[in-house]
Amino acid sequence: MDEDYVLRDATALRELYGPPHDASIAKQVDYLHPLYQEFIRVSPFMVLATSGQDGLDISPRGDAPGFVAIEDEHTLLLPDRRGNNRLDCLINIMSDPHVSLIFFVPGVNETIRVAGTAEISTCPDLLARFTANGKLPKTVLIIRVREVFFQCAKALMRSELWNPNRHISRSSLPSNGTILSTLTQERIKAAEFDLAEPTRLQDNLY
Repeated sequence: MDEDYVLRDATALRELYGPPHDASIAKQVDYLHPLYQEFIRVSPFMVLATSGQDGLDISPRGDAPGFVAIEDEHTLLLPDRRGNNRLDCLINIMSDPHVSLIFFVPGVNETIRVAGTAEISTCPDLLARFTANGKLPKTVLIIRVREVFFQCAKALMRSELWNPNRHISRSSLPSNGTILSTLTQERIKAAEFDLAEPTRLQDNLY
């Protein structure tokens, strides 16, 4: 790669792209405006980004629409359901509370971006609010909102994310068992892992 073409100066970058469009600034607010709340309430999927001592992490989170609760105009509540116990995002939050979220609504090309800070709560009353299938989440993230805005539709339009004609069959890609078997030099057996995975996933959703 030719280092002469690597940009390292913000002024040069701004000169290349030009000033931000007026709408891109006007759409940003520092609270959960009622119009933005409408999107969050129907979103069944979001992505959580964090930063910690070991670097950046990004994690998908999903559940029934509205699974991220709007406590007030400055606070979101995100239950942490069962996972793989890596805890990358949660450990990051303990050293750096800054978080970013992006909410998706199926069939809608705009997304909602939220930035703020988070803390991890084990308050029994708070956990009880997010009971699902008779099970409590391990923790709840209390997210203090700093900025909110919508991301325009271009990325999802270009990708045609919601177009079923562009969907890819899972069987056309390496299975999880195949990946694990290869990376562990067959310590984890592909066939056994793949056979047990559907039941394991269903049993451990909550």
